[in-house]
Amino acid sequence: MKRSFLLIASIIAAHDHSCSSLPFGSRPKNAAGSVEVEDDGGQQKQKQANENNAADKEKEKTAVRGAASKLSKSEEDYIASSSTSTTATSAIVETFFQNSIIDDIEISTSLKDTLHNMANTAEMQNFLQTTRRALHRNPELMYELPFTSDTIQTILTELNISYTTGWAKNTRQDVYPGPGGYGIVAHIGTQDENQPCIILRADMDALPIKEATRGIETFKSHDEGKMHACGHDGHVTMLLGAAALLKQLEDQISGTIRLVFQPAEEGGAGMKRMVEEGVATLSPKVSLAFGMHVWPTLPTGTIATRPGPLMAAAEMFTITLHGKGGHAAMPHLTIDPIVATSSLVSNLQSIVSRTISPLESGVISVTAISAGDAFNVIPASATLKGTIRALSTDMLMSLRDRVGHMAQTTASLHGCNATIAYSPDFYPPTVNDPELHEWSTGVGALVSHEGKVRDIVPTMGGEDFAFLAEVVPSTFFFVGQGSGGDERDHVPRTDY
Repeated sequence: MKRSFLLIASIIAAHDHSCSSLPFGSRPKNAAGSVEVEDDGGQQKQKQANENNAADKEKEKTAVRGAASKLSKSEEDYIASSSTSTTATSAIVETFFQNSIIDDIEISTSLKDTLHNMANTAEMQNFLQTTRRALHRNPELMYELPFTSDTIQTILTELNISYTTGWAKNTRQDVYPGPGGYGIVAHIGTQDENQPCIILRADMDALPIKEATRGIETFKSHDEGKMHACGHDGHVTMLLGAAALLKQLEDQISGTIRLVFQPAEEGGAGMKRMVEEGVATLSPKVSLAFGMHVWPTLPTGTIATRPGPLMAAAEMFTITLHGKGGHAAMPHLTIDPIVATSSLVSNLQSIVSRTISPLESGVISVTAISAGDAFNVIPASATLKGTIRALSTDMLMSLRDRVGHMAQTTASLHGCNATIAYSPDFYPPTVNDPELHEWSTGVGALVSHEGKVRDIVPTMGGEDFAFLAEVVPSTFFFVGQGSGGDERDHVPRTDY
C-alpha cells in the first residue's frame, strides 16, 4: 500500500514547480505586540480594497470548486473515460505489492504507466493549474491562512473526502500574530485501527517577500509584501492532486492515508503544534510519514534524498548590546555599543572555525544589524540577529551555548551588557529513517526522469517536518524544479 501513496504523490509533484526552501519568515509585530495598520486617512480606501479583495477570493474559490468537481467522477464514469479500468488498476497494484523485488521492471512500469495515465487527464491538468494559481495569487503567512484553508476545504468537500479542521493552534501569539487553527487533517481509506496508516504532508504558508517574478502577471501575488517564494502553494496542490487520485482508488486501499495540510512551517513550528495536538497518535495511529519539498538546484523531473540527516537543526537569535549613548564628537563619554557589536560579529565567526571539529558541520550567520538613526549620535544600544545551524540537536545546543557565552564576554570586554533571545521553538534536524529510505528510493526511481533517486549531501536549510520525523519513521524527498530557472536570483524571481 505505502508504495502507491508515495508513487502517486511523486507523479503529482511532476506537474508543479516552485521555489527553494527558506527556513524561517513571519510578519513581525510592533512594540505594542500588534500588527501595524494604516492610519485613519486611508481607512475608506482600505475598506473598498478589502471588499474588492474578498469578492476576488470568492471568485477564486468558485473556479477551484468547478475544477475539482470535474475530478469527482463516479466509478462508472471513470471506467468509461479511462483506458485502464479500476479493476485492472487494482490487479496491477496488488501484483506490485506482492512482488518482493522492487526493481521488477515489468510490474513497476505497469504501475507507473497506469498511475501516470490517471494523473495526465485534461481535467487533472486544469485542476492543478487552477488550484496552484489561486493559492499563488493569495499568499498568507504563518498562522493566518483563512483563504488557503477554505480553498483546501472546498476541494476536499467536492472530492467527498472527510476531514477535520482547527489544527495547529498558535500557542505563541506573543511572537506570531493570529490564533491559528487553520490546519486540516483528511482521511482516505478504511480508517481501521488494525490496518496501517500513513501520513502525506504539505505545508501551506507563504513568506513576507515582495514578489518580483517576471512573466506571470495573471497569477502574481495580489498581496503586497507576501509571496509563495518557497513553493508551499505547489506542495498543497500536489497533495490535493494525489488526494483526487487516491480517492478514485479508495476501495482498493487496505488501510488509511492521512493527508496533513500544515500551517506555519516558515518559523512558527506548525508541525510541532500538530504533533502536540495528536496528528500522529490520532486513531488509526500513524505507521509511516512522507514529505517532500521542491528544490531549485535539482533539474526538473529528478528526485533526491539521503538516509539519516537530510536537513539541519535550526535556531534563531537576537542579541542586544546595551552601552551608553552620547554625542559622536565625544566618544570618551559614551560606551559605544556599535564598536562592541562589530567585534561580536567577528568573534562569532570563530566559534565554528575554532571550537568544533573540522569533521562536523555547523553554521552561525549574522543576518541583520540595527543601531541608531542619526549621523552624530552614538546610540545607547545595538541589536544583531542571526541563525545557528547544525546536523544534530546536540551540536545545535552546543553552538547556541557558545553564542551566548561569546555575546556576554564580548559585551563585558567593551563595558556593555548583553541580552539574548532565541526562537520559541528551535527546529530539530530532519532525519530520514535508514530502513524506510532504502525502500522509498526504489519507489521514487519509478517516477524520476533519470530512473533513479539521486543521493544528495545534507543541506543546512531547516524544515519542521523534522518534528513529525522524530515520532514516526519518515522519508523526506527533494523534487527537482530547477530547469529553466535563474539560479542566481531564484528568490523571488524564478518564473514558474
